[in-house]
Amino acid sequence: MAKLVHARTKFLPQEWSFSNKSRYNNAEVQRSRSERLVLESERLVDEIENTTRKSQRDVNKKLEQRIEEVTYWEKELDTKLEELSNETDLLLAQKTRLEKALDGCFAPLCIAQQCLLNREKRVGIDLVHDEVERELLKEVEVLQGVIALLTRTIEQTDEQIRLNRTAKFYLEKDLQDKSTALKVDKFTANLTNNSPNIDYWANVVRIEGNSVTPEEWQDFTNTNIVNADKQKNNSTALRSLIDSILSETTDDMLKQVESVNRAFHFRIQDTKDAKCKLEKHLNKVMDEISSQEKNIELLKKTIMDKEGPMKVAQTRLETRTKRPNVELVRDPAQYRLVSEVQEITDNVDRLRVTLAQAEAELKGLRRNQLALEEEIEIKSNSLYIDDVQCMNLRNSISINHF
Repeated sequence: MAKLVHARTKFLPQEWSFSNKSRYNNAEVQRSRSERLVLESERLVDEIENTTRKSQRDVNKKLEQRIEEVTYWEKELDTKLEELSNETDLLLAQKTRLEKALDGCFAPLCIAQQCLLNREKRVGIDLVHDEVERELLKEVEVLQGVIALLTRTIEQTDEQIRLNRTAKFYLEKDLQDKSTALKVDKFTANLTNNSPNIDYWANVVRIEGNSVTPEEWQDFTNTNIVNADKQKNNSTALRSLIDSILSETTDDMLKQVESVNRAFHFRIQDTKDAKCKLEKHLNKVMDEISSQEKNIELLKKTIMDKEGPMKVAQTRLETRTKRPNVELVRDPAQYRLVSEVQEITDNVDRLRVTLAQAEAELKGLRRNQLALEEEIEIKSNSLYIDDVQCMNLRNSISINHF
């Protein structure tokens, strides 16, 4: 029994006191260390909380600044887009004016060319390269020049419209991107720590490879705006040029049409005057022909009337040859009969010469009659071409200010 009971180690009072003090000291050190950690933790929590709040406030401020900046450029883009759209609409209206003006040139050109073709049907001496023809050729040249100029201007306008629409496309694309970015930034700016749709996201703390710097972003938008302003200014200048072209070409065409019509008026009047003079001369020739025909009839009758006296004189001479012997005297009666026959013969010869001259004059008068009638017909044909065919066509010419 004595072997089963072991003797336990007993400590000295000093050891007991030392052990208690060690426990006290260890507990105090641990408690002090823990207190410092608690204080440090509270400080750290406060610091981190303040830092976090400051960072969020800074981020919110940056987002607000970004939203303001994007909103500013969005308004700028929207303003430029509206200005460019309005300018493009105005340029389209100018193009419509050009197209109407161009369409209005073809009818006068056809009329001018038709007048030239009609006047080729003039005949004889009236087929002359006169002032009317020169003015018509000039009118064709003016109209063809106007058509070429308007065609080139329409092509230039089409190109400017294309450039305007290209600039508008980039403005719209930039504006659309900024509207989307604005929605994204406004959404992120409205997020709070208590928002229901916040979560952890993997691999979000990164810089996108296709991202740009703020300077590049601003330069991109500024380039679009500068290009839009450039195209708007070019378009405005082109509209002003179109106004000038339409005004000048219309004035040129009106001036030339008036010149042609004035030349036609003078030419028609000259032709009428010439025709009137020819008709007067024809009437005189006709009167002279009638007078000459009466003269010829008189000459012929006079010649025929001299046959009786000639027969009487010759019969008398023949009969007196039958006087017998010494009675065959060369008396005054005989000499007078001989001179009478000679006189009648001479007078008939003179009458026949005059008759031949009168008949020659009559032929000349009739040739003149035919020539005058032909010339009057030529003048009538020319008047029909100029006064009826051409002027009726030209009365339908309408040069309008578009």
